[in-house]
Amino acid sequence: VSTQSTWEAVVSTQSTWEAVVSTQSTWEAVVSTQSTWEINKDVVHSKMARRVENPKVLCIDGNLDYQKGESQTNIEIEHAQDWDKYLEIEEEWVKEQCDYIAKTGANVVVVEKALSDLAQHFLVKAGISAIRRVRKPDLVRIAKATGATTITRCDLATEKDIGTNCDLFDIRKIGDEYYSYFEGCKDAKACTIVLRGGSDDVLREMERNLNDATAVARNIMKDPRVVPGGGATEMAMAQYIRDQANKLSGTIAWPFRAVADALEVIPRTLIDNCGGQVMRTLTQLRAKHADPANFAWGIDGTKGTIVDMNEYKVWEPYAVKSSILKTSIESACMLLRIDDVLSGIASQRLKGR
Repeated sequence: VSTQSTWEAVVSTQSTWEAVVSTQSTWEAVVSTQSTWEINKDVVHSKMARRVENPKVLCIDGNLDYQKGESQTNIEIEHAQDWDKYLEIEEEWVKEQCDYIAKTGANVVVVEKALSDLAQHFLVKAGISAIRRVRKPDLVRIAKATGATTITRCDLATEKDIGTNCDLFDIRKIGDEYYSYFEGCKDAKACTIVLRGGSDDVLREMERNLNDATAVARNIMKDPRVVPGGGATEMAMAQYIRDQANKLSGTIAWPFRAVADALEVIPRTLIDNCGGQVMRTLTQLRAKHADPANFAWGIDGTKGTIVDMNEYKVWEPYAVKSSILKTSIESACMLLRIDDVLSGIASQRLKGR
């Protein structure tokens, strides 16, 4: 997956839900490399255009509504006409802000906060489509994807703040939700993935799988080295460490054997999770790894049998595996050091008694 282009995927099951990325069992993934940014928003007015080709996007970091006072404001009026005049002042201010937007030539406006009904009216008359209450991170990404500059005051907006790096603005309905698409973004640095599921548990599981997959892709991009998966690497290391322990004598060999036994927990867990025979399969795997040429043999996580990972095509990033081993060894050493300190304190107390 390219990190410089935006991609979207929609994955469907047979009945009720659509998702973006799938596992091998129940869903299928359709991934497109279109430079597209998407957000779960609809236009604020039914008469606004839902499809704009070559849009000119303006991103506003604020609200498009009359700004009320920060503290309590008291207004004394003597005639009913004075109240109407006060409302006209508010209306004129909102109209002035919309006129500033129209002068920039923008035809699609993205607002972070509120957008009043009066502002909607003036924007519809000017032929401008608008979406509101967009989260700040989404607003920043839309600005990056379209080439726009985020502004805070409409009176300071210029044509240079308009984003034109987008070929199409389109509103589409997926299920019961409306989504705004910014397609054909040039040199887009943002990516949108839509996850839809029948329940919150399904969505959370899909999101975890997606995060794991993207993390693996990121690690591979940073360090392309890989090692065999399925517990093959752990078993090969355990075999090597156990061979080194056999060359030592005395108590110094026991830490080597302890680390080797700890590494075998990974293949043992894989066998146990798929309902295989733990002791028999683990013994077969040990026998395979007795020959250093069989370093790539591991556990088939579906059948619980031993397979060659070169043929099974299961690999793990070297960076992740290295980090796991370093962290585990350092944690064990820290616990051992703490035990020594506690033991020393306890012995001093006993001597004092």
